[in-house]
Amino acid sequence: MTEIEIGRGKRGRRAWAFDDIAIVPSRRTRDPRDVNTDWSIDAYGFKLPVLAAPMDSVVSPDTAIQIGQLGGLGVLDLEGLWTRYEDPTAQLAQIAKASPLEATALLQKLYAEPIKAELIRDRIAQVRAAGVTVAGALSPQRTAEFAETVIKSGVDLFVIRGTTVSAEHVSKSAEPLNLKEFIYKLDVPVIVGGAATYTAALHLMRTGAAGVLVGFGGGAASTTRKVLGIHAPMATAVADVAGARRDYMDESGGRYVHVIADGGLGTSGDIVKAISCGADAVMLGSVLAAAKEAPGQGWHWGAEAYHQDLPRGLKVEIGTKASLEQILLGSAADASGTTNLIGALKRAMATTGYSDLKEFQRVEVVAAPYQIS
Repeated sequence: MTEIEIGRGKRGRRAWAFDDIAIVPSRRTRDPRDVNTDWSIDAYGFKLPVLAAPMDSVVSPDTAIQIGQLGGLGVLDLEGLWTRYEDPTAQLAQIAKASPLEATALLQKLYAEPIKAELIRDRIAQVRAAGVTVAGALSPQRTAEFAETVIKSGVDLFVIRGTTVSAEHVSKSAEPLNLKEFIYKLDVPVIVGGAATYTAALHLMRTGAAGVLVGFGGGAASTTRKVLGIHAPMATAVADVAGARRDYMDESGGRYVHVIADGGLGTSGDIVKAISCGADAVMLGSVLAAAKEAPGQGWHWGAEAYHQDLPRGLKVEIGTKASLEQILLGSAADASGTTNLIGALKRAMATTGYSDLKEFQRVEVVAAPYQIS
C-alpha cells in the first residue's frame, strides 16, 4: 500500500472522499427503466438500497412506516425521544426553536430522560402493525440492557450503531459487549458499525453480523473531526470494507456480509459513488431530514450532539426540501442532487451499462481530486 510523507517523522496512506472520485462510462448504455435497484439482506427484500439513519431528526415511527412503504428501510433510534417520552411532539418543537447557543444544553437535558422499555415495545409494535420490515437501533453501550425487550417486541433487523464499533472493546470499568457471543444468540440478523478500516470490518464480519455499517464522524451534523481529530474519507473506507467482505467470503466458505455506507452521503452522486466502491446499500441522514414529513422540522442532529460529557455534533439547519417520496423517487425539483435519489442512481447505472447493483460495483472508478464548478 503506497504511503506519502506527512513529514520526516510520519507517513500516511492516501485516502479518498466521495468528492475525490468519479465513475467512468463504458462502451454500453441502457434504458434507465430497465435498471433494477432491488436489495435484500437475510430474508428481507427491498426495492430501494436505502436505510434511513436512526436519528430523531430523520425517523419517527410514522416516517419509518412511510419509508418502508416506499421500498426502503426506516431504522428507529430506540434510545431517542420516541422511547423516552410518550409523545415527544413538544420536545421536538423545543429543539427546532432553540438557538445555536441553547441547542446543545437543551439536547443534553431532553435526552437525560430515561429510556422506557414499554415505549420500545410500543414503537416497534406501531411499525410492525403497518406491515413493513421493522428495524431498530441501539448503541453498543445500551445493547445488553435493552436487547431482550427489542427482540421480544418483534424487531426484524437489529442495528447496533455507534460512532465506531469494534469487535474487541477493552474496558477496566465495565463489562464490554461481546459481539460474537451476543450475535450468535440472536434469532434476528444484526447490522453493526461503524467501521472504517479493513481490519475492523473483518473482525465485525467474524462476529456473525449480516451487515457492516461503514463510516466514522462523516455526517453533516457531526463535529468528530474537529473534536477528536478522527475522520474516515468514505470512498476509501467503503472500498476497504468491500475488500474485507471479499476476503471474508473466502475465509468463511462463501458467507456474504452486506456493506452499508453510513456517512458523507449528501447527494445522489455520493450514493452512486458509494455503491461503485462496493456498498450494497446506503444509510441516509441529512438528505432525508430535509423531507416535509421528517420529525426534525428542517433541523438535523445525531446522538453525538447530546453526549453528556463531550458533545461531538451540532443541531444544523437542513431546511425543508420536498416530500419523502419526492426525495427518494422524484421527480427532481432542481439540479442539486437532493431529490429523486433513486432516479439518479438508475440513470448512472444505465449510463455506464449496468443492470443491477451487484454488477454496478464493478464500474470503473477514477481518482479526480477536484471540484467541478
